[in-house]
Amino acid sequence: MDSRPESSSAKSEPAAVDDEEVRDNIVRGQSQSRPRRSPLVWLTLFALITYSSWAVYQYQYENLPPPLTAEQAGKRGFSEVEAMKHVKALTQLGPHPVGSDALDLALQYVLAAAEKIKDTAHWEADVQVDFFRSKAGANRLVSGLFMGRTLVYSNLNHVVLRILPKYVSEAGENAILVSSHIDTVFSTEGAGDCSSCIAVMLELARGISQWAGFKHAVIFLFNTGEEEGLNGAHSFITQHPWNDTVRVAIDLEAMGIGGKSGIFQAGPHPWAIENFALVAKYPSGQIVAQDLFSSGAIKSATDFQVYQEVAGLSGLDFAYSENSAVYHTKNDKLELLKPGSLQHLGENMLSFLIHVAASSHLPKSNTIEEEENTGLNAATFFDILGTYMIVYRQRFANILHNSVIMQSLLIWATSLLMGGYPATVSLALSFLSVILMWIFALGFSVLIAFILPLVSSSPVPYIASPWLVVGLFAAPALLGALTGQHLGYLFLQTYLSNVYSKRKPLPPAIQADLIKLEAERWLYKAGSLQWLILLIMGNYYKIGSSYLALVWLVPPAFAYGLLEATLSPVRLPKPLKLATLIMGLAVPILISAGIFIRLASTIIGTLVRFDRNPGSTPEWLGNVIIAAFIAVVMCLTLVYLLSYVHLSGAKRSIVLATCLLFGLSVTVILSGIVPPFTEDTARAVNVVHVVDTTGRFEGKQDTSSYVSLFSVTPGKLNKEVEQIKEGFICGREKVVDFVTFSVKYGCWTYDDTEGGWSKSDIPTFHVDSDTKSSERITQVSLDTKGSIRWVLAINTEEIEDFKFKEELVPLGDKSSGDGWHIIQFSGGKNAPTIFDLTLFWKKNSTRSSHKGDGWPLLKLRTDVDRITPKTEQVLLKLPPWCSLFGKSTSPHTLAFLTSLPVNL
Repeated sequence: MDSRPESSSAKSEPAAVDDEEVRDNIVRGQSQSRPRRSPLVWLTLFALITYSSWAVYQYQYENLPPPLTAEQAGKRGFSEVEAMKHVKALTQLGPHPVGSDALDLALQYVLAAAEKIKDTAHWEADVQVDFFRSKAGANRLVSGLFMGRTLVYSNLNHVVLRILPKYVSEAGENAILVSSHIDTVFSTEGAGDCSSCIAVMLELARGISQWAGFKHAVIFLFNTGEEEGLNGAHSFITQHPWNDTVRVAIDLEAMGIGGKSGIFQAGPHPWAIENFALVAKYPSGQIVAQDLFSSGAIKSATDFQVYQEVAGLSGLDFAYSENSAVYHTKNDKLELLKPGSLQHLGENMLSFLIHVAASSHLPKSNTIEEEENTGLNAATFFDILGTYMIVYRQRFANILHNSVIMQSLLIWATSLLMGGYPATVSLALSFLSVILMWIFALGFSVLIAFILPLVSSSPVPYIASPWLVVGLFAAPALLGALTGQHLGYLFLQTYLSNVYSKRKPLPPAIQADLIKLEAERWLYKAGSLQWLILLIMGNYYKIGSSYLALVWLVPPAFAYGLLEATLSPVRLPKPLKLATLIMGLAVPILISAGIFIRLASTIIGTLVRFDRNPGSTPEWLGNVIIAAFIAVVMCLTLVYLLSYVHLSGAKRSIVLATCLLFGLSVTVILSGIVPPFTEDTARAVNVVHVVDTTGRFEGKQDTSSYVSLFSVTPGKLNKEVEQIKEGFICGREKVVDFVTFSVKYGCWTYDDTEGGWSKSDIPTFHVDSDTKSSERITQVSLDTKGSIRWVLAINTEEIEDFKFKEELVPLGDKSSGDGWHIIQFSGGKNAPTIFDLTLFWKKNSTRSSHKGDGWPLLKLRTDVDRITPKTEQVLLKLPPWCSLFGKSTSPHTLAFLTSLPVNL
């Protein structure tokens, strides 16, 4: 950083001028140029910045390469047209979850395509195809979404394809793994998640098989079981004979449909991301996404976690994130898959795989832990307009950030030392304006977030039309930011007036003008102080996204130093140049505008599945999150621009424009012109026929059968029930415990619910033995009655430890959440349905403190992929703006609930 920008800070304070001649010249010059800026100029600047930000987003995230045909791509290239044939074939099978006939057909299709690749490969390429049937296994992850759970699987099938050079004997000892999953959730055909990934992998394998000269193998894993808890990746990495040859893992995923597939996790070793950045044709990836994902703000998990945590591998995790509102709903369909999406990922991956497969070495997996522990080799990465990727290691980031921080602090210290007490107070008051900006911007936008559910038919009326958040939240945030900074500006003006009054008098008009000019400069500089504080905090906690603070600090400070600062001891302040703002904001907007807009879009999309325990989350909370995010971004990025507004007459225009935009947005929502959900952007709901036998341990009837309708999208279900009818009652009176989550608000009906199931479907517990010697041990057998997808909760307030199929889940190393340890099981068609469980009680059982003898020791839910007559009627009447929603923890359309009480 140049030392000039802030060294003049003291000069921006009124200096005592002893030379009367010089003083008169300054006064005459100042009187000839009044500090006014046209309102039109400021509004034009605002429009230019807004348009530039949108243009950056469009180019960075919406600019996709044209799809290539097989002829255009050539034998060794990547063709989206060919890949789309695979997507079409897989989606035509409909939903294909684990254990379904459709998944068997999907596996056979992928296997046939792999065999064809083997038959047509280059003569120097050795292509091996393995149809891998995994044994039973258990996956216990120590972090993330599945922490506190044991994920058990059995009879999963995968297709594994390995390509290696025939005449390099050691090639098979080092491999790059490319992985994705064939299976889908029960509610979608999975065009994006993840038939598109499978299609890209098949076309990549075909292209790679035509190359020669590689030094390492490339393994393509087409796994199943990912949607049920990352089981496919775990079974491969723990059971397959090729697992110990893998050195780098690449995972392809989707949390939306199409668009650019970007890297959202990399490392811990930076080798993969550094090599990707070198050769990728259309690089896309952001460390910001990785920081958010690793913080737990995004409640999701991918196979990449298994490769990192279980196998100790490093690599890259890609994901499609466009239109994230359709994730796991009926709208994850072929028609919404954007042309160019597969071409973008395919060409990037092909370049990367060709490069690394021919490289002289791959990182050894046993070095990853050492790299992660040091932390100095963690990579910061981000792309610029999707055409170039910046990658640097934490060691360099420390040097760079510390250098900028030290220079900035030195400049500020020198400036305040030269300016003395007035400069210090002026700095404090200017930073107060920043604080007031935050308070008022957050206050105005969050207030609207609280009010919106009270006046709108849906708490989130902008899901189908994300642009509405501009009027609903961005306009109030801008008005609040302007209000806050204006108050700070008035405080600063008052103080500067007092300072000037103690100096040699100037004509009142000139003095008032000088005070305004001085205040404007201090407000601009307060923006750089804001970003300096964020850089210091990010650097201290080693946050990769700290590069954003660097980008928003250095260019504006440099522009100020180049165009505004002076070493002249007699110069009084002049209006800030427009060139200073344009030069200062060009680079920050270029690098970060697209990221902020994409993050806002992603957050809006995730609100479709926001209420993980339906009815437990306040309806306003989702609005508060998106409103707060927008307000924070606006305070961070508009602080420089708003410092220019005070010398213009644009304030009134801004107030009127923001109020008008907000009013129009509210009018559009209240009038129903723009619906909150559409057929292509649907509300996520679940329709489950529940057969509940848990009540028999509480003296109630043995079996209760009803259909439950609930939604993970915030809001009541009155409108949906009015259209469905079928005798539904909605409210909070009936809480349904689905073991992995609870429905605290929903709708239910008991009408005509006795058909489509039988008592032979109801799972059972049987206590085989219960010894109460020095250590109480209970043997329980569990019969799921044909269900191959179930979830069991074990009360850890009573149970110290347990064994489940001893070879799968031995004693020790258990964790729990909210007093329960969850066992989640999924398997293929031939998976077992009878299990033995050994429970080891705590020495001081607390059952006496529980409410009655019916407090459960074990809770069980079994899922059956069957539609009962009553459920079918409800599904036929489901409004078009609704879609079934599936995830690893949600039930299928028929679920059985049972329990075993503490008092056996």
